Amino acid sequence: MRSPAWIRRTALCALLTAAALVSGCAGPDSSAYRAERPALELQRFFDGTLDGWGMFQDRSGKVLRRFTVVIRASWAGDTGTLDEDFVWSDGERQKRVWTLRRLPDGSFRGTADDVVGTATGDVSGNSLRWRYTMAIPVDGTVRHFEFDDWMFLIDDRVLLNRAVMSKFGIRVGEVTLSLARR
Repeated sequence: MRSPAWIRRTALCALLTAAALVSGCAGPDSSAYRAERPALELQRFFDGTLDGWGMFQDRSGKVLRRFTVVIRASWAGDTGTLDEDFVWSDGERQKRVWTLRRLPDGSFRGTADDVVGTATGDVSGNSLRWRYTMAIPVDGTVRHFEFDDWMFLIDDRVLLNRAVMSKFGIRVGEVTLSLARR
């Protein structure tokens, strides 16, 4: 039987290790990209039709699925609609429609049917950091996963996107996407 002091020390070590792991995954703040050009203007880039190619990798880096997406994007003032049609490598078809709103401070909020609550986004320089929780069916059960989504404008036609997917703060996978304006 372990002593109470040993149990407290072990619990404290576990707590400190978990805190170090979580803080080590925090990543850069969006302001780190403030000076990067070309500047990302969401209402300009996400206007018209875009084509995308991407993949989902598990936490070990193994590619589990690939996909293509066509996005039809439009804006009415500060409200945008991104109508997305996905085709996955296994033949599954998926549709997602985002409604985006630009707030007076320049940040963005968004909703979609499979997004839990509201997505939040901050544009800085050539980047957008977009955070949200998505409800995803897994083995017949819908589970909620957090996404930390970074988009980087490469030029006026191409944007690269990397989204880290996690559950309870533990990284479970990653989505990589390249988008090109037509």
